Amino acid sequence: MTDDGTAACDPERLRRVRRSYDAWARVYDWFARATASVGGVRAACVRGLDLAPGDTVVEFGCGPGVNLPALREAVGPTGRVVGVDVSTRMLDRAAALVERRGWENVSLVEGDAERPPVAAADGVLATFVTSLFPDSYAVVRRWCALADAVVVAAFAPEGSRPANAALRAFVRLNGRLFDARTGDPLALLAERTAAARRALDDATTVREGQRRLFGTIVIEAGRDS
Repeated sequence: MTDDGTAACDPERLRRVRRSYDAWARVYDWFARATASVGGVRAACVRGLDLAPGDTVVEFGCGPGVNLPALREAVGPTGRVVGVDVSTRMLDRAAALVERRGWENVSLVEGDAERPPVAAADGVLATFVTSLFPDSYAVVRRWCALADAVVVAAFAPEGSRPANAALRAFVRLNGRLFDARTGDPLALLAERTAAARRALDDATTVREGQRRLFGTIVIEAGRDS
């Protein structure tokens, strides 16, 4: 246990996640940018935060920075955007984007979303991250404790059958990343997505949920009234 009474993250699992995303950083960067507007998922996530100029927003699992432009636009030049990721190579790509755009109010932090390296924020965003955590409920509860609004996007295995086949293949291919080397990978994804949803239900007073891309992706937003 840690000093605040929460379970400490598994260092070996953290290293696996870091190695996986470091190895795939270039491909992931290309894919994420190529599909950034598909289904309006990322734009809907940013809208769900209901950010205002001058706000501070933190994105856990920011990757190569695909969401940073929309987040920065939402908080304006007087706000602050903090991108957090465990992968050094992902952050290198995000840093290159920040430098190209000349953003002085966007900062990047190498850190673990299970142990948030930030104290407080107006909003927290995490897209396709919660499925990586063995205890996604506890992680999302921590995010809710530091922000007024939290939005998560996750895969919904109960969606279309063709999408489920692709999801199953992806999780099996990356079994060590998801801790899914045995058992039903779709059941694991469903369990972690449901746990994140319950955390928002328990920790926030205003809840919204929507599905995108034929029900294969769920966006869950929670905020204090």
